[in-house]
Amino acid sequence: MRAAVTTGRPGHEAFDVTELPDPTPGPGELVLRVAANGICGSDLSTAPFLPPGVVMGHEFAGEVAAVGAPADHLDADTARFRVGDRVASMPVRGCHRCRACLAGDIARCPSARTLGLGVLPGALAEFVVVGAAETVRVDGIDPVDGALVEPLAVGLHTVTRAAIAPGERVLVLGAGPVGTAVLHWLSRGVAGEVVCSDPSPGRRAAALDAGASAVCTPDEVPGLVGDGFDVVVECVGKPGMIAAALDAVRTQGRIVVAGVCLSDDRFMPVAGVVKEASIHFVSYYTFAEFATAAAELSSGVVGSSTLVSAIVGLESTGRVFAELSQPNDHRKMLVSPAVG
Repeated sequence: MRAAVTTGRPGHEAFDVTELPDPTPGPGELVLRVAANGICGSDLSTAPFLPPGVVMGHEFAGEVAAVGAPADHLDADTARFRVGDRVASMPVRGCHRCRACLAGDIARCPSARTLGLGVLPGALAEFVVVGAAETVRVDGIDPVDGALVEPLAVGLHTVTRAAIAPGERVLVLGAGPVGTAVLHWLSRGVAGEVVCSDPSPGRRAAALDAGASAVCTPDEVPGLVGDGFDVVVECVGKPGMIAAALDAVRTQGRIVVAGVCLSDDRFMPVAGVVKEASIHFVSYYTFAEFATAAAELSSGVVGSSTLVSAIVGLESTGRVFAELSQPNDHRKMLVSPAVG
């Protein structure tokens, strides 16, 4: 199979497309023919730290190409799928026996293994091996759109953790893929005013498409704070964003941090102490949230027309990473092995 693998080089040369052996499924596993894989901010942050030869890609969907033998404790999961089924899979595999797995919170499994981040091979390839227990169907939609299940699940988990009360004012910092996913779920809920801040005109337009009631630049946020936002959702993942969230939140308000920042970030704790603000950090999602995101896509209320700006082939992986690492107007960028 063809796969885009890390090279350890910077910029457009960060990935090479090479031939790797076609995978075969083990017990409780499926092999998917990848329809598309999305690139997100955590990919951009992680790629420079990975050794050469890693197959990245953790936002993906495709068609079942092979079904492994049943595993003794996963018989029912494997039996749910047939070759040709359109599916999306969580990019993390658990032990299926611990308390976290039994509760559907697979990412918290002590033995969790991630796909596409240097542990298990990801989906920037023609095929990927996934766990049947972590997989859901995406019926009635283009399988390429199934790659949006993962970011939508991140957005749903973030909004669930925010526990929005009816009529609350919400500020979303950042209108990238996570921010637009958050905005989609906020638009389906009980929030009152939902403002999104982003420096990019194109991404502000995407925020309005995704459900924001108003948009602004970061410089315009102080003029909109008033008594403070009830909830601030940080979706940028850059130093200084927690401080910006503390400035914007009201007294006894809530901050939810979904942005993945891999650098040191300094803020004044006294700002949070004076306001008695609470800060929640979030990552991943439960299996139930992943399935809900798949159902949302299958219902047709959201899809690539809102969330995706371009679909490119494997050979463009390095260029896409380079472009997304700089200021840009892109929404979600998908890589599809079927695109020449």
